[in-house]
Order: sequence, then structure tokens, then C-alpha cells
Amino acid sequence: MGTQTDRLTDIGPPHYEKFLHPVIKKNYGKWKYHENPAPGVLCHVSETGDRIYTVRAGSPRLLSIQTVRLFADLADKYSGGYLRFTSRNNVEFLLDNPDNIAPLKKALTDAGFPVGGTGNAISNIVHTQGWVHCHSSATDASGIVKSVMDALCDHFTEQKLPAKLRIALACCLNMCGAVHCSDIAILGIHRRAPKVRHDTLNKVCEIPTVIASCPTGAIRSATVDGKPSVEVIEEQCMYCGNCYTVCPAMPLNDPENDGLSIWVGGKVSNARSAPSFSKLAIPFIPNNPPRWPEVVDAVVNIVDIYARNARKFERMGEWIDRIGWPKFFELTGIEFTRYHIDDFKNAGLTYARSAHLRF
Repeated sequence: MGTQTDRLTDIGPPHYEKFLHPVIKKNYGKWKYHENPAPGVLCHVSETGDRIYTVRAGSPRLLSIQTVRLFADLADKYSGGYLRFTSRNNVEFLLDNPDNIAPLKKALTDAGFPVGGTGNAISNIVHTQGWVHCHSSATDASGIVKSVMDALCDHFTEQKLPAKLRIALACCLNMCGAVHCSDIAILGIHRRAPKVRHDTLNKVCEIPTVIASCPTGAIRSATVDGKPSVEVIEEQCMYCGNCYTVCPAMPLNDPENDGLSIWVGGKVSNARSAPSFSKLAIPFIPNNPPRWPEVVDAVVNIVDIYARNARKFERMGEWIDRIGWPKFFELTGIEFTRYHIDDFKNAGLTYARSAHLRF
């Protein structure tokens, strides 16, 4: 009888080693360095001298069956069937034959999938569900990402920015996306407390659960027209949508007041400086589908000003820290408002946000 790990099971995913490219599996833990010979192309070199090439292309987060089949066919033809998807929704083909790089890049480009996103470039935008799927979203995700990346595609296929630039989008402040630590973040915001449908609430919701769902204690029990219900203390509401998650009689979406905000200066990496949170740049932009021109113009403006003024390898937040926030607002032409004043007095800068050692 084999060991426990040898037995067939349908519990959990298969072991990841089953899907590794043979060159990666052979050289696991032996990589010396990597090169970036062209936008969208990486070459990792092992201690053994083996090389593995990566061709990265941008793709939508929501893929059609036809697109999945196209990627599978291209992988079978050019990379021995080996591909992977990155956390930013790029598709990467893993090759051991450099002669296949050029025809694969042409096939992807001809099919409408630009090759790029490596080095000092904008990678694909990581984003959340948006109106396609999420019940608490204040804005769309896929539509805005498509519109923004159409305008910034040259910064994806080329490597002419001062440093890498990461853009993220979350459709509400629950932030399923990584907008809290991105160079540029697009965040959907609600500006009105949930509407309480008193006529149906006690029929479809458990009132104690609704009250307990609020992290700020803004929901209290109430009697309306002689029936048990709840009331919302708007001054305490932070528009998170938790109550709507447990009670469909408290909808949060508001076509007139929902919109977006723009945040800048965050990053996750420890390179050169500690990780940092994004900070508010534009408090509110209205939803204007299907192409969100105001959002696109705002992001393109910030990227262009950063590209012209930052030093080489200087991330967005590092550039702003060097020139100062007043200069940032002056250069970008963004209006400074009372919403930019940070009056949060708790943890602030005391969080241990990096891997740097302190004594």
C-alpha cells in the first residue's frame, strides 16, 4: 500500500508540482538572475545554465470560453502547453525555446492581446467584480479598467516610465482589490447611508443580525408603523455595505451619489523604501459609463506628470515624498479640498509595514 500522499483523492487541489514546466521543476530553488530582453519578455537563468522564457500579455479578468481556448491553443503550439495567470490578470506563456518568442508575440498581438507589462511599465490593472457580480459595488470594474488601459496601452507595451507603475481598482471601500497600497488606486465610494425598506425588512431579515452586522454601531432597532424595523444613524455610517450583505431590504447603491475617488502613492515592495499606503488625490468623480472619461483623464494626467518629473526608478509615492504634496497638487492641477485633511489620529505611522529591521 502506498503512502497517504500517493493515494488518489478529490479533497483539495492537485499538488502544484504537477503543473510546473520541466525546466522550472528541474531548477527549482536554483535561479541565479533574470533578464528583461524586451517589453513583455523575461528570461530566468539557473545555476545549471538552463533558461526559461516568459512572454506576458494583458488579458481581461473575465474571460470568454473562446479566449481561454485561444490561450490554450497558443500554449500548445508555442510553449508546450505551459501557461499561467498572474495576480494582475496577465497571461504568461512559459517557453524553453527562444525561437518561439517572436511568433507567439505576433499571434497574441494579432488576436488583440498586447504584450508588455514588465520592467518600468504599467502592468495590467488588478480589479474587483464591479456591477457584473458584486451587490455592494459603487461603480463598475471591467468597464473602467478597459477604458483606462485603452488610454495607457503604450505604457504597457513600452518600458519608458521612471519605474514600474501599479494601478488597482476596487468598486467599494471593502477593497477586494489592492487599492490601499498601489501607485494609483481607483476606489468606488458610496456617499449615502443605506435606504431602509421598512415594509419588507422584518419579513426577509433577522433584525438582531442586521444590527450586529454594522461595525460602527450605526444601526439600531426601531418601530415603524407599528412593526419592528431598524434605523440608521447616518453620522456613524461608513457606507461599507455589511448590512446589505445580510439584509436585502437595506440597499446601499445610489445612482445619483455613488462615484469614484483617486488615491496615489502606495506600494507593497520593500525596495529602496518601506511599503506605504495610498493617499487621497481626488475625493469624488461621478460615474459616467460606458467609458468614464473623467476617470480616464484624471489617471492619464497623473501618469503623464509623474513620467515627466520623477527620477529613474522612483516610484509614485517616492516622487511625491521628494517634491512634497503641495507641489504634487500644483503640478497635477488637482484641487486641494477639506477632504484631503487627514484627521485620523490612531495608529497612523506606527504600523510595522515593512520587513526592515528596527532597533
